[in-house]
Amino acid sequence: MSALVQAHAIRKSFRHTEALRGVSLEVAPGEALAITGPSGSGKSTLLLCLAGILRPEAGEVYYDGTPLGGLGDTERTRLRRREMGVVLQFGQLVPELTVVQNVALPLLLDKHERPSAHRAALAWLERLGGLELADASPAELSGGQAQRVAVARALVAGPRVIFADEPTGALDTVAGEQVLGQLLEAVRGTGAALVLVTHDNRVAARADREVAVLDGVIAGTGVLS
Repeated sequence: MSALVQAHAIRKSFRHTEALRGVSLEVAPGEALAITGPSGSGKSTLLLCLAGILRPEAGEVYYDGTPLGGLGDTERTRLRRREMGVVLQFGQLVPELTVVQNVALPLLLDKHERPSAHRAALAWLERLGGLELADASPAELSGGQAQRVAVARALVAGPRVIFADEPTGALDTVAGEQVLGQLLEAVRGTGAALVLVTHDNRVAARADREVAVLDGVIAGTGVLS
């Protein structure tokens, strides 16, 4: 099966620090891949490059065979909005919008009609056990609730791949298990691929495969049982 996401020898630096040093990997359709490593290892930088949010200085990232380096900023944004979902560590919800408006936002930005976008948002909130939060503001949410909303927002447009950067990192054990379980259930239920960055071995163990990053290079990889 052809890779859905592929990185080939990518390099990325910040000032005088080389965060990625020639990293190559592939993500298959429907696969749950955990990228692990200590803080500062380059794992979050790798995820942001795979999602087309950061541009590597060398090498190339391909999405479904298309080199992202050949796309302009507008095209990359449109691709992420339609084909990808992103979940960041602290949810990153828009504080001025209600929960349902936050979840519907990717569809509204892609010119969907507001009623249909809100119906889709409500359906995902219900699926993830957060329907009662629909009219709340982000400021009223707990950390676990905010992450649940972020997962719904990432899934509402029917993406083919979800990129999640430490989605349980700011949560306690119980809330983290709930959010992770909901995320895995949702992506496996839709057939989407999942690229999950984590420093938690318990979180990584829930994936299909693990890639360990250390000092900007792949230090190990393995299939998880």
